[in-house]
Amino acid sequence: MDSATNQTEQGLVESAKTGDRRALERLLARYQPHIYRFGMKMCGDPEDAKDVLQETMLAVARNVRDFRGGSSVTTWLYTIARSFCIKKRRRSKFAPQHEASLDSSDGQREARAVPDKARGPDEELAGRQIEAALAGAIGELAPMYREVLVLRDVEGLSAPEVAEVLGISVEAVKSRLHRARVSVRNHVAPLLGVGAQSPKCPDVVTLLSKHMEGEISADVCAEMERHLASCPGCRGACDSLRSTLALCRGTPEPKVPGAVQESVRMAVESFLTSKS
Repeated sequence: MDSATNQTEQGLVESAKTGDRRALERLLARYQPHIYRFGMKMCGDPEDAKDVLQETMLAVARNVRDFRGGSSVTTWLYTIARSFCIKKRRRSKFAPQHEASLDSSDGQREARAVPDKARGPDEELAGRQIEAALAGAIGELAPMYREVLVLRDVEGLSAPEVAEVLGISVEAVKSRLHRARVSVRNHVAPLLGVGAQSPKCPDVVTLLSKHMEGEISADVCAEMERHLASCPGCRGACDSLRSTLALCRGTPEPKVPGAVQESVRMAVESFLTSKS
């Protein structure tokens, strides 16, 4: 978020801390779509996402007076939301019986069952199929990888902000992120018409992911560029990663269902009234 947005949010927080109910309501409304989307990605069920949203908004209402600004408003809210996602996932009947490993080929087989975009007669339908495959690939990631990818590549937090939300090092965030990106890209790539890479080629997809995070030297970057110039397979693989991440970043903010908004509003209103 830009500095103007951050300043506006900080102003809302400061006003809410003094008991300004309208400022609190505006702050909560601003983040509802983001927290709902995060809950959907992490829990995979609308009812669970609704509960995560409501519990997060109530927690913010209860604790806003104690917010000292040691972290950004964004990281504070996602930290709260994540804690509720973890609790929800532990007891949800929708939790998967097993988490697909990053080396599993199950998701790749499922992706290949979807018609290739280039062969489909309806581009809009093909686009929806790619989006569905992307959502499925993200959903199949183990939670430790899924939350990193969702926070970084869907919600747009920086690596240090993701590290703060998760309570791990920036290095650990990046390590998990690269593995998650490669896994998701491998699931979606068949739909993008990407040819097979030679087994003799370097792992250019991971190198590109590291380059995006500023982790490789200029020399390594130049060597990779030279290889891409002469290797169509690897060039296509890198393009597919860029396309996959563009799809992640283009995930629209969901419209929070009216019934969910009303449920959240009533819960917060009930709490605020009880404190009056």
